[in-house]
Amino acid sequence: MRYYSPLRYPGGKRKLADYIKLVFHENNLMDGDYAEPYAGGAGVALALLFDEYARRIYINDLDPGIFAFWYCATHNNDALCELIRNVPVSMDEWYKQKEVQVDPDSGLLELGFSTFFLNRTNRSGIISGGVIGGKQQKGKWDLSARFNKEDLVRRIQKIGRYRNRISVHNLDAKKFLQRIVPQLPARSLVYLDPPYYVKGQQLLYTNYYKPKDHAEIAALVNGLECKWIVSYDNVPEISQLYEGLPNRDYDISYSAQERYAGSEMMFFSPDLRLPAVDDPARVPKSAFIRYT
Repeated sequence: MRYYSPLRYPGGKRKLADYIKLVFHENNLMDGDYAEPYAGGAGVALALLFDEYARRIYINDLDPGIFAFWYCATHNNDALCELIRNVPVSMDEWYKQKEVQVDPDSGLLELGFSTFFLNRTNRSGIISGGVIGGKQQKGKWDLSARFNKEDLVRRIQKIGRYRNRISVHNLDAKKFLQRIVPQLPARSLVYLDPPYYVKGQQLLYTNYYKPKDHAEIAALVNGLECKWIVSYDNVPEISQLYEGLPNRDYDISYSAQERYAGSEMMFFSPDLRLPAVDDPARVPKSAFIRYT
């Protein structure tokens, strides 16, 4: 499976890209728009754009650092790539970039690059996490293990070439659903991957949701006029919020501090035609034959 995103993201949904491509085929969404209110690494969005499924993608993330990275990748691509080429991947630089994260005077380029540097040098890409190999750099791998400059610059340059087809936003997901999604054309798909109900607090996210936040998102999603997909950890509380809607359950692996497999659920808008695939995380190549 190809890696399009320059960011490493715990719980990243890259493995679902093929399933969502099938959704595009099944629902006459080809050359339509695609939006992610919780973009993170935006692996699915980039796959749909680069493989010419989506005409335009909307990347939204409330995290200032993640937004700054995507903004620079689309609006200041050359400068961002130059910083990556020239940066020493060292512990001194790691400490320097940690300071950028808490400096209120950091500009978008500084913050975006800092977020990228820490994402590639920290365990599992967690910005607030520990460095690969530990601060003494005595682990099996050192902090440069996931920092292949040539490959990462190539990925970011490709994003830059598609910049006119990428919209980047820094909104709370609720505001994104209220302000941006209603403006999308009729042939659009919104994919939401909110902070998980259980693991969101325990493992993956610094800004986890409380039960009322999950309920508010569910209410907004159920009111959308466009087609949508929501993915969550497979827990009864979430199933109740999306009760009666088409759904699929599947297993997906994570790498955040430790590797483990988690059970997830996908919920779909009632008007969405679902692909004839049982497991959204494991789509066989043969599933695409009927569309070629």
